[in-house]
Amino acid sequence: MNIHEYQAKEILKSYGVRIQEGIVADNAAKAEEAAKQLHAETGTDWYVIKAQIHAGGRGKGQVKETGSNGVVLAKSLGEVADKAKAILGGTLVTKQTGEEGKKVNKVLIAQDVYYPGDSEPKEYYMGILLDRDKSQPVIMASTEGGMDIEEVAEKSPEKIVKEWIDPAVGLQGFQARKIAFALGLEGQAFKEMVKFVQALYKAYEASDSSMFEINPVLKTSDNKILAVDAKVGLDDNALFRHKDLAELRDITEEDPLEVEAGKSGLNYVKLDGNVGCMVNGAGLAMATMDIIKLSGGEPANFLDVGGGANAETVEAGFRIILQDPNVKAILINIFGGIVRCDRVANGVVEAYKKIGNIDIPIIVRLQGTNAEEGAKIIEESGLKVKSAILLKDAAARVKEALS
Repeated sequence: MNIHEYQAKEILKSYGVRIQEGIVADNAAKAEEAAKQLHAETGTDWYVIKAQIHAGGRGKGQVKETGSNGVVLAKSLGEVADKAKAILGGTLVTKQTGEEGKKVNKVLIAQDVYYPGDSEPKEYYMGILLDRDKSQPVIMASTEGGMDIEEVAEKSPEKIVKEWIDPAVGLQGFQARKIAFALGLEGQAFKEMVKFVQALYKAYEASDSSMFEINPVLKTSDNKILAVDAKVGLDDNALFRHKDLAELRDITEEDPLEVEAGKSGLNYVKLDGNVGCMVNGAGLAMATMDIIKLSGGEPANFLDVGGGANAETVEAGFRIILQDPNVKAILINIFGGIVRCDRVANGVVEAYKKIGNIDIPIIVRLQGTNAEEGAKIIEESGLKVKSAILLKDAAARVKEALS
């Protein structure tokens, strides 16, 4: 589950990670009040106004309606309301959102941390995620903060340092010091970075996160180390242990069809193709999408109804797939193991009749327990539904439907 920057920073702060302080607001008046409060608490006179959407590249992105960037600087309290107003309610387009962009419902009013001092501020990159090849968390750090880590990996891979953590013993002190040394730090900044790395890993582990990305990590002009931005991905499978974190979910940032599918207990991911597919089991879903491509089509979605497919889940799946205007055909591919094929067939027929007015071809491939009985139910239903037993038959019918 993805969360907003301001939420991610609150998690980090709760585990002792120093952050760029800020206050979230959903209108211009509240943004101005937030700036006043921030001035009283931190003494800042300049304010950074950051659009809160689930996408990167906000600083370089633009709001369609006003032309404002997604991250702007207000050099006085009087500028805050107008600059926040130019972002709030607008559609922010970044390289990660695509041309459709995302609506900005909230902004973060943050303190300016690039103040003058004894040394120049310096940006770093730091991320923590699971290395599945080694079955260990890995901390990645780089002196190239503020840049896309993919770009750094491609052009200057030697500037990325990695430190793997044995989950049985956790992050050791020498490892945190090793990272700080690799970043070229010394003195007070070195000590601050060691504390930052230790607190960051504690937050990652305790929150059951799948990914932490802090870009940039800033060394301020007075040698403080803090998180200026934060991207946190929470592990959905662990949210039952973190009711407070589960409440951070913002469904306005998610695809409406995926939200609807989740309410029906379906695993759904929208894709860009023209053939909707409904299956039971992730492995079968991947094979089904391969079949669709081999037949000349493109999968329009990943939709797993699970092992207990019935009339209700099939109907919910139908309704979700049919909301995609790009879908020209639907392939239902069910393996009857836990659930019998004849029950699925009856569910398909019942759902078809309840929805009505389905004007695109539907191919149903049933295999496993009572597959022949299921095929017979489909063939004798009198509906515009075609059955298939073999994968090659299903592929042929999809190809026929698209021609």
